[in-house]
Amino acid sequence: MNSLSYKDALKNDHRSYMQYYCSLLKSNHLFLFAFCNNKDYNSKIIKIFLFIFSFSINLTTNALFFNDGTMHQIYIDKGNFNFIYQLSKIIYSSLISTIINIALKNLALSEKDIIKIKKKKRKNKIKDLEQEKNKLLNKLKVKFGAFFFLSFIFLLIFLAYITCFCGIFKNTQIHLIKDTVIGFGLSLLYPFGICLIPGIFRIPALNAKKKDSEYMYKFSKILQIF
Repeated sequence: MNSLSYKDALKNDHRSYMQYYCSLLKSNHLFLFAFCNNKDYNSKIIKIFLFIFSFSINLTTNALFFNDGTMHQIYIDKGNFNFIYQLSKIIYSSLISTIINIALKNLALSEKDIIKIKKKKRKNKIKDLEQEKNKLLNKLKVKFGAFFFLSFIFLLIFLAYITCFCGIFKNTQIHLIKDTVIGFGLSLLYPFGICLIPGIFRIPALNAKKKDSEYMYKFSKILQIF
């Protein structure tokens, strides 16, 4: 129901704010999406793979932020973990990882394509359902093939870079692990706050007496992407 047009949502979406909020969490929270959302039209294997891949991205982006200034700060701190100094880098890496994950989701997930077919079927716009189904299957094969090919290429690059990094900068391994755990933890926490925002616009738009808040509704649909 989150993808319905404004007119269709007015007729069919009678959920409360909390019900809508929970549906967003199941779609946007990495862990909940991978392990607790079993009623969508996405591959379970791909969802779990995305969860693991997101951790790999977070680890690598954190390693990329270790520059000469970071090494010098670690030396000044005598090897102690300086959370305040590392915080900005942790946030940046977490945001970069989130943006990459959003792009990968568009390539890897099949739900939107399947929902389009279901909508056409309900509106009797498909003359040859079997032909349409075959087109969808071929499209998904190409999408999944491209996704896994690119993902494994990136994983090999990540593996090579992290191996070299940890081999050369042995004294920074603990700092890298701490940065990654904190950054990945943030990516698991921030959806609980971000997912509160779309409902602030969507629910009033659907409950408007004159039913004339379509732009507010569309704005909420844009926000729910994040």
